[in-house]
Amino acid sequence: MAVDRLLPTDEAHELIQLTRDIADKALAPIVDEHERSESYPSGVFATLGEAGLLSLPYPQEWGGGGQPYEVYLQVLEEIAARWAAVAVAVSVHSLACHPLMVFGTEEQQRRWLPEMLGGTTIGAYSLSEPQAGSDAAAVACRAVPADGGYRLNGTKAWITHGGVADFYNVFARTGEGSRGISCFLVPKDLEGLSFGKPEEKMGLHAVPTTTAHYDDAYLSAERRIGAEGQGLQIALSALDSGRLGIAAVATGLAQAALDEAVAYAKERSTFGKKIIDHQGLGFLLADMAAAVDSARATYLDAARRRDAGLPYSRQASVAKLVATDAAMKVTTDAVQVFGGYGYTRDFRVERYMREAKITQIFEGTNQIQRLVISRSLAK
Repeated sequence: MAVDRLLPTDEAHELIQLTRDIADKALAPIVDEHERSESYPSGVFATLGEAGLLSLPYPQEWGGGGQPYEVYLQVLEEIAARWAAVAVAVSVHSLACHPLMVFGTEEQQRRWLPEMLGGTTIGAYSLSEPQAGSDAAAVACRAVPADGGYRLNGTKAWITHGGVADFYNVFARTGEGSRGISCFLVPKDLEGLSFGKPEEKMGLHAVPTTTAHYDDAYLSAERRIGAEGQGLQIALSALDSGRLGIAAVATGLAQAALDEAVAYAKERSTFGKKIIDHQGLGFLLADMAAAVDSARATYLDAARRRDAGLPYSRQASVAKLVATDAAMKVTTDAVQVFGGYGYTRDFRVERYMREAKITQIFEGTNQIQRLVISRSLAK
């Protein structure tokens, strides 16, 4: 079911319609096959890039779409409603462009941003490590000054698009403590960079998640983004935007589950009437719809604050928390609506439920979101 959207301009309405057309033609027909076979849909990102959907929230002067975050997130939701794994990868790409856009020098931006935002390359973000997930300050991967640049050694983990992406934002230790982490822009073909085999995940099978290993990999100093020791600040500033991306993805996933459940409830009959007409099930669907609408409202509120230049860190955490918890509940209830059939792989709701779980974990677990929110209240 197409969601009626309140959008700020006619251009935004046209963009949403374009996204729906592309998603219905290029994503929806092949998602089941790729998720089942765990095969990478290489042509999909080129299609999205050609349509300008990979760089919407960035300035047009650098090759972006010049769209407010309010609009970009609704585009992301539309993609997620057809294919969550692809939408997550698009969100991560946007996250990976943020450090250079906000903290890079003009020379660095001129050199790399047009390619990163032009739709022909895809980026990845490497902050987490095997022993440094929610505790980002515990990063151990190290960058040691050498020959006018740095030698990188260590392992990064949980990289969406790992081994496939064209560039990586890497956060590595150049000193001690939370102010001893720096940000680097790493090309995919860096000598000394290798990737582990893709993780065997519960969901999001079509886009790989891997570890990355740096073995004395030399990186020129010009590829350090921001000042030495500024990495954690850069990482955390990007995560607020990334959390909104995941909130939008979770909302799209929940909307898809709701649509499937409503369609099934209108077709299935028991005790002489459609199951949607039984109050017990009708009320369950009503709660699902309320959860989806609430999730959308929270991420749009945060996005509008961001667009207006207002503080939005707490609202981003609220949106991520509310939307991902809603996605988990709505997809679980969708399986319930289908009964025994919902537990089989013959219907998509089983996949939606598996995919929803990770949204409560990445870009900061929902326990971390509660920590961010409570600390903001304590100030």
